[in-house]
Amino acid sequence: MTTPSFIDCGSGVRLERAVTCRMPDGVSLVSDHYYPAQSGPNPTLLMRQPYGRDIASTVVYAHPVWFARHGYNVVIQDVRGRGDSEGEFYPFRNERSDGAATIRWLRTRPESNGRIGMYGFSYQGMTQFLAAAEQPEGLVAIAPGMSACDLYAGWFYHNGALRLTSSLGWGLQMLKADARRLGLREASDKLETAWADLRSQTNFLPFASHPALQSPGLPTYVLDWFAHDRPGEYWESLDVSASLEKINVPALHISGWFDTYLNGTIDGFIALREKAATPFARDHQYLLAGPWVHIPWGDQIGEINFGPEALIDTDAILLRWFNHWLKDSGEFSSEPRIRHFALFENRWHEADETTSAADHILYLRSSGRANSRKGDGLLAADPPEDDEPCDIFIYDPEVPVAAPGGPFALSGSHNQSFIEMGNNLLVYTSEFLTEPLFVFGAPQLTLYCAASAKTTDFTAKLVRLRADGRADFICIGIARSSFLFADAFQPDSVHCWRFDLEPTSCCFGVGDRIRLEIASSAFPLYDRNSGSGVPSPLATSWDWKRSTQSIYHDTARPSALRLPLRGL
Repeated sequence: MTTPSFIDCGSGVRLERAVTCRMPDGVSLVSDHYYPAQSGPNPTLLMRQPYGRDIASTVVYAHPVWFARHGYNVVIQDVRGRGDSEGEFYPFRNERSDGAATIRWLRTRPESNGRIGMYGFSYQGMTQFLAAAEQPEGLVAIAPGMSACDLYAGWFYHNGALRLTSSLGWGLQMLKADARRLGLREASDKLETAWADLRSQTNFLPFASHPALQSPGLPTYVLDWFAHDRPGEYWESLDVSASLEKINVPALHISGWFDTYLNGTIDGFIALREKAATPFARDHQYLLAGPWVHIPWGDQIGEINFGPEALIDTDAILLRWFNHWLKDSGEFSSEPRIRHFALFENRWHEADETTSAADHILYLRSSGRANSRKGDGLLAADPPEDDEPCDIFIYDPEVPVAAPGGPFALSGSHNQSFIEMGNNLLVYTSEFLTEPLFVFGAPQLTLYCAASAKTTDFTAKLVRLRADGRADFICIGIARSSFLFADAFQPDSVHCWRFDLEPTSCCFGVGDRIRLEIASSAFPLYDRNSGSGVPSPLATSWDWKRSTQSIYHDTARPSALRLPLRGL
């Protein structure tokens, strides 16, 4: 038996590289182990990730050495098929059993006191949910950041529309490592070429035939994501959406108001508060919702600096979380169930529920020409009292309305005033506010619409309009007719569309105005609807059909925006 070789990391912390754990099916997974100066046994923090265990998510977290200095064994493991671990990588597929087996193995090691916590964000958050659903003995608490319990609704799709930029971009990133691992030089070259011009890849048509995805020998998972555009067995086999009642541990969910997986994080927190295995687990779900994008977590988000409070020390919060559960320190006992950052007020607030204290309802009004910010669209407190004319715009998939972050779908709060000059979207604006309005939760839209195409989308953006004309993006929602109505959707017929925008916490100040934008695309954040019925992954420009979109706001059809308000 070979004697382990340890590396001195300073402050008494030692690193043991490339420790091997054999799974029940014979596949060996490899991890790096950091040991604290304190003599053991000690509690263990585990991160399971597909990006390289030496990185250890240090793009947003402190290095494992930092956690080890605070008395933890820290284990960073390459998941199956990644890094030095054996086996075949298919995202999420093996993380339940491999995670549980890894935890069982860690508890047998002499440095372990049998108490284990898991941490990490994005894919590393999914590895926590999936392992927890197996209820491995010794797993005491988890801290999933910017992840999802429901992959379909919280990661890849939004009310039937594909999150194109993130899904294609992440897929290309994952496949690059697969190609190198499999020795597929030609496939690797294609993927590297695409990656060097990543922002242009969403323009390839049809995107399911992208040459970088088609190389012989490459895994098919990206094409599988595109093919499974409805919730169901495929997605449930990869996530915990159908097994929430098996998760029996406390969880600290970390979210960003401009994160790609915002819906996934918030919905996962809410779902586990309702459906976790035990009253104890349901009562100990916590949410930290900051102003951040996926990477990094800080004060400069898009074009806006959200102030010094946005620089909250998430590592210190994680340490207190694990000290509480793994060391019985009790230091998290006074924490609120929800700590959320209010955009534009730039302060943290506490809450016990995600439900609103009250609703603020604004009705869409116009004289029939709400097109662009030059039009006559209003958001009014009073519903229409007569038959106002409908508003009409044309959706053209060849010239889609750009995403909130422009043609590259950049995350964060970006100025929408340029996009709002186009007549291919509708703009409704409130009067100047005479007192602050605090929104907390998911705004909900009710639209009475007709479309000439056999299939279509509607998008909605909530915007803060400043006195100087700057239009700050807050949140967005989208819905696809085939998702909301299935076969009941009929062209040129009025349907009532009800869908939520992504949740937020924000403050409209005195002198601000509330603005709502209505369009039928936000490309390339979401895939564009072909309008012809041809699924977007298979559609080329030959399949595109324009659609005439009509929004009704009269006495019989009062289209409205509901804003959930925060209690003071």
